[in-house]
Amino acid sequence: MTDLSKYRNIGIFAHVDAGKTTSTERILKLTGRIHKMGDSHDGTTTTDFMEQEAERGITIQSAATTCFWKDHRLNIIDTPGHVDFTIEVYRSLKVLDGGIGVFCGSGGVEPQSETNWRYADESHVSRLIFVNKLDRMGADFYKVVDQVQNVLGATPLVMTLPIGIEDDFCGVVDVLSQKAYVWDDSGLPENYEVQDIPADMVEKAAEYREMLIETAVEQDDDLMMAYMDGEEPSLEDIKRCIRKGTRDLAFFPTYCGSAYKNKGMQLILDAVVDYLPSPTEVDPQPLTDPETGEPTGEVATVSADESLKALAFKIMDDRFGALTFIRIYAGKMKKGDTILNSATGKTERIGRMVEMHADERNEIDSAQAGDIIAVVGMKNVKTGHTLCDPKNEVTLEPMIFPEPVISIAVKPKDKNGSEKMGIAIGKMVAEDPSFQVETDEDSGETILKGMGELHLDIKVDILKRTYGVELEVGAPQVAYRETITQPVEDSYTHKKQSGGSGQFGKIDYRIKPGEPNSGFTFKSSVVGGNVPKEFWPAVEKGFASMMETGVLAGFPTLDVEVELFDGGFHAVDSSAIAFEIAAKGAFRQSMPKAGAQLLEPIMKVDVFTPDDHVGDVIGDLNRRRGMIKDQQAGTTGVRIKGDVPLSEMFGYIGTLRTMTSGRGQFSMEFSHYAPCPANVAEQVIAEVKERNAKK
Repeated sequence: MTDLSKYRNIGIFAHVDAGKTTSTERILKLTGRIHKMGDSHDGTTTTDFMEQEAERGITIQSAATTCFWKDHRLNIIDTPGHVDFTIEVYRSLKVLDGGIGVFCGSGGVEPQSETNWRYADESHVSRLIFVNKLDRMGADFYKVVDQVQNVLGATPLVMTLPIGIEDDFCGVVDVLSQKAYVWDDSGLPENYEVQDIPADMVEKAAEYREMLIETAVEQDDDLMMAYMDGEEPSLEDIKRCIRKGTRDLAFFPTYCGSAYKNKGMQLILDAVVDYLPSPTEVDPQPLTDPETGEPTGEVATVSADESLKALAFKIMDDRFGALTFIRIYAGKMKKGDTILNSATGKTERIGRMVEMHADERNEIDSAQAGDIIAVVGMKNVKTGHTLCDPKNEVTLEPMIFPEPVISIAVKPKDKNGSEKMGIAIGKMVAEDPSFQVETDEDSGETILKGMGELHLDIKVDILKRTYGVELEVGAPQVAYRETITQPVEDSYTHKKQSGGSGQFGKIDYRIKPGEPNSGFTFKSSVVGGNVPKEFWPAVEKGFASMMETGVLAGFPTLDVEVELFDGGFHAVDSSAIAFEIAAKGAFRQSMPKAGAQLLEPIMKVDVFTPDDHVGDVIGDLNRRRGMIKDQQAGTTGVRIKGDVPLSEMFGYIGTLRTMTSGRGQFSMEFSHYAPCPANVAEQVIAEVKERNAKK
């Protein structure tokens, strides 16, 4: 078994098109994992193996692969950059110990990089920064370093400096060793020479070395005192400080290069080994109480000698059957073992275990703490479930997934399709927790819900190509919500007398608008036992169940606070069910009085346009009820940031391409819910009524 201190579980993440997949490809070539390098422009890369990925030139699902560098085992996950698939990034970060954030030398810190960076901060994942594509027009390493500081609020620790820029980019200066690594034009990663620093860069390199040491020694008080007295620390000490600061997220070692041209990649691999933590060095995963979801204060210590604790973080269906990707945090897992799924309470036997290399697999018999593996044919395991030793039941901290913001109605074109569609959709929902499906009971239509138009497009495409189901697709629907705008104090009595014992429950309550994003909150301030304590949960349950269908147009209700402050009960006729019915009646009675209001999802939109079309693009966003927040001029065009309602953004890519002669690009992600203007709300409510009338 490999020594755990020699493991590095890392992810590569960035904005669309910053070069993650190409970087992974180069790493695999350098470590001898593959012999011919693919290219994402031709759709021949190792980790983008889905048809849809090869066609669109983007990564859709994260792919796992393993390679070795300097006696260290690197388990690498290449994650997608497109916003509709952030779920893949989030769940990959959850099980990784370190990562490489790739930024485009000319695009800099783009919106999706911000989201991924935020996810990585929340998951406390140590990172290196790689500023890629320095051979491109408009590339500027120092500008990107500034953006990392200002936009992400992070501290970049500059480890290499570029020699030349754009077409003249030929190598990097290693700030620590004060040596230059210069590649020739053959495009081969091994064709480089270590030289003295070019004369015009000597001063700059010395200045950056001083900054690097000053930042690094802050991690060790003794070294810092000695350094202030003029004593330079040894190389070992500096590296030890960089390793500690990287682990504690105090700073992020920053490298530069061009993955496509194979320049600068070796130094990144060295940095993964030198500075990113091994599985034993990161804070262990907290264990939670399965009933409440609260942390128990215990942790899953990473060690092969503990009892088994593992997390299923991804399920993938391929031509060999269902694969469950598992990160083992503690203990060992062997073929034939019986394990417990603490989420379902059921045991499963481990059949075939495999180590993944994109879509190839190597069979293995056992795995241990620190490993990321896949198990074939598990029955009832879903994303986020904990697998453990049946004699020692534990639950690891679960994953939280975002709510979908867009839905489409689909139905199969022919009768035979509906059974096939049911099976296929079942598999797809298991694979992707941000993709949800429900059946509209009135119309019998199947409603697919997702994170954006591209997300659902690709799902429909997979149904057609992978599963052979032709669908008729309805117009996209926005996931509106409802809320209230004014407080109401009210009383409701539920009384029913019909032979035998009756039902009685009286509640006095206040309903008021809650804090934004608070969902539904309930509290009781009843004193003196007018509503006995055992009935409070029933009142809460009654209100909560009604929140799903609002009074305006039946959309879920958000940000409402209910306080039960008095009421009455009957010694014989009162029961939990009576109080639950009373709460439901109270909701119907009081919500219309509380100034119900429709909310719509607002998207954070980031548009890139060439200079000469800025006016048109801004005018168009304003017509779509957009609020422009920021404009940034770059070398090749302008980035416009703003908030725009999702309902106005359907089909936007077509309009943008027409306006900018095909050169514009945009990305968007869900930001928040905001009140709908009255005219829009009226139209939405009228459409819902019309749809319901047809059913």
